[in-house]
Amino acid sequence: MVLLRPLALLLALVVSELYCLSWFIDVSESQGPGATLQSFSFNCSPYIPTLELLHVQPPTTFFNPPSLTRWQGTYVGKMTLSSSARLDALTVNHYELQLRFTCGNQVTEGRLSVNVQRDPNRDQCAGRFASPAGEIIQVRETVTPRTPLYTLLLPGQGAQMNITSAQDPPYFPGPFSIDGQGQLWAPSQGLKGQAQKVFQLQILVTFGQGRSCRGMLTVKVLPVSSSQVSFPQQAQNITIPENLVPGSKVAQVHARGFDVRYEIVSPVPCRLFSIARVDGVVRTTAPLELAQAPDAAVTRLRVKAFERLRPWDSAELDFQVDVQSVNRWPPRCLPALLATQIPETTPVGTFVNTFTCTDPDSPGSTLDYQLLFHSPASASSLCLRDGVLEVNDTLDCDAPGACLQHTASILVLDSGQPPMTRQGRANQASSLTFKWLPAEVPVLVMVTPVNEFSPTCVSRTFRVREDARPHTLLGSVMGTDLDYPHDSIEYSISGGSAPFAVDSLNGEVHLLGPLDYEMQKSYRLTVLLTDHSQDQDPTCHRSGSCTITIEVEQDVNDHAPECEPPFQELTVYAHLGRSLEVTTVSCRVAQEPQRLAFSYRIVGGNSQSRFSLQGAVLVHNDLMLGPPWPEQSHTYELLIRVADAGPSTPHLSTTATVIVHIVPWRASTGATSIHRTTVPSRMTPLLVTDTEVFWQPEPWFVVVLTVTSALLLLGLGWFLSWLLRGLTQVLQTSSKPTQALLLNSIQGTKGSIEGFVEAPRMETPQAPSSVMSLHHFDGRAQDSRTGRDYLFNTHTGARRWL
Repeated sequence: MVLLRPLALLLALVVSELYCLSWFIDVSESQGPGATLQSFSFNCSPYIPTLELLHVQPPTTFFNPPSLTRWQGTYVGKMTLSSSARLDALTVNHYELQLRFTCGNQVTEGRLSVNVQRDPNRDQCAGRFASPAGEIIQVRETVTPRTPLYTLLLPGQGAQMNITSAQDPPYFPGPFSIDGQGQLWAPSQGLKGQAQKVFQLQILVTFGQGRSCRGMLTVKVLPVSSSQVSFPQQAQNITIPENLVPGSKVAQVHARGFDVRYEIVSPVPCRLFSIARVDGVVRTTAPLELAQAPDAAVTRLRVKAFERLRPWDSAELDFQVDVQSVNRWPPRCLPALLATQIPETTPVGTFVNTFTCTDPDSPGSTLDYQLLFHSPASASSLCLRDGVLEVNDTLDCDAPGACLQHTASILVLDSGQPPMTRQGRANQASSLTFKWLPAEVPVLVMVTPVNEFSPTCVSRTFRVREDARPHTLLGSVMGTDLDYPHDSIEYSISGGSAPFAVDSLNGEVHLLGPLDYEMQKSYRLTVLLTDHSQDQDPTCHRSGSCTITIEVEQDVNDHAPECEPPFQELTVYAHLGRSLEVTTVSCRVAQEPQRLAFSYRIVGGNSQSRFSLQGAVLVHNDLMLGPPWPEQSHTYELLIRVADAGPSTPHLSTTATVIVHIVPWRASTGATSIHRTTVPSRMTPLLVTDTEVFWQPEPWFVVVLTVTSALLLLGLGWFLSWLLRGLTQVLQTSSKPTQALLLNSIQGTKGSIEGFVEAPRMETPQAPSSVMSLHHFDGRAQDSRTGRDYLFNTHTGARRWL
């Protein structure tokens, strides 16, 4: 049955106030393989913990590695006996188990002491005696008859032992005997002459109520040797401190002889010490704490040395082991850890924390305190006065690294002999790792930042061209903040009507949309600055502002010219071989009336090159340079591109449309006239002004395009002239005797189409020839110079002024 102490192993591992004492559990030697020694539970969130068995002293395989299982949110660990466990209090009555507990980054080690206790109700044989090979003893052949050779250690009292194996000569010199105390006696005839013989004795151990067990005892008879075992050193006293852990070396004895072995013959059993059979090293087997075991202060040991093959050749050595009291307990302090946080604006002399310490070894003794800084290494921000931690200097978080946590240790020394300290060390994180060294009370003071200053910036002026593209960088607003981290600022613009934006992180001002120098030449923007991440409270912010001015400079040509009217329709009566001014293209830039320089170019509709431009004047050329003169009227739809000129760039242009109806001149025509037609208001075409980029093609492409266009125009002109000549011949052949021209009524035309004047049309007269003779003038026109109206005869060219 396992006798458990009331406190769990977990508390011994993690509670700092216990000062890492060794914890003991008592185990009965009757516990067999698989028996549970200790169970405990603990929390380790959010990590997966581990529990390890580092080593066992003295070394043995009796203990399984600790198991660890999760049950209802907690972890349960168990220590069990292995399948090879055979506990025997008479052989080893104390074991030291070193355990390691890991939870995330926290690693803690602790010790578990297991005391093996005798079981008075154990009814079975144990040790080598009960093993299949049995117990083997060696005796000299010169042993005295009827002397005890070996004492069998039995688990209980009142047992009866009998040798059940045959002991008849010639195999035995005489019978061995065993009494009720477990002592084996030599035969009455002695063992003289029985050297090198081996006698196997089967022994039956009988307990009360019919219980029994069997074992074997083998007796080897050794010949007498001439050598003799002896100790060269004399008896001596050995002094050791009480804080030696089990397994520590106490002394080493050495005896002369061949193949010598060592054993402790007094006291038996020896609870506190053991000796190695081969090298004679004496070690501790249990803690030597005088407070718990006062009888451990003085131990008198008798060590026997003997030859392995001749155990009767032996010698004994007596020496005394004195255990000296040690100032074992360091000062105990409450609390064991000083952890707090204070704002950086805390005044000098402010109380931070206090603690009290006592010495368990000598209560009421005077303790000495020392404050040791770890991070920063030489800080003077804190001081210690009579066990009270105070602010010693101004705390400032506005320098890099100044507002980190202050880690320190308070070194507490007692007045014991030798002086003892208690030390714990704190790392940079919130968790602590305690290390049992000469000693400190960990101190962790976190200085929290306070947002003390408002961000500021300097007013600036940026200049930008009118034609700057969107997303153009205009400049940066340089904000400053004295709080740490410095310049942790967000930027924004108050209001959002201006075509500008500021980058919230770096304060860069960008252009969002187009600018118009004529509409607005200057902008004033208010930039707001808000700090962040500079206070323990994340909602605590300070703000500031400054004004930036943006001036639009370098007026850029950004308006195309507009022509009035943008669409004209004219009727021209022209004669062969003369040039005639058709119209004047009138254009201007409404937004920039100072722009008066324009360039004009016919870009379309000028077939046969009948028209040219002299500045803004459109001229019709009737020189006999092109195809034959047409006999019918012809219409030209001219496209005139008007572009602004001068130093301003880019050069923008617009296109005006002029439709010209050319009425061919006849011999009888006395004057050339032009009829202007404008588009009524309800039919005004939609004008689209576009900014064009000039294209300058390769020279070979211009040549090819020019030649191709000329050939195409020549072919088209030849086809039209051929068609007109054929049509004229047909008309002259069919209606030459009766053909006449008649002028439509101008008044009727004006009534039907308001605002228009039609060109005279040639019609076949329906009146008789007498009427034709009375009306010689069959056409009406207007003189382009004087503006007077006149009638004319299309056959003779005669005219009459109205």
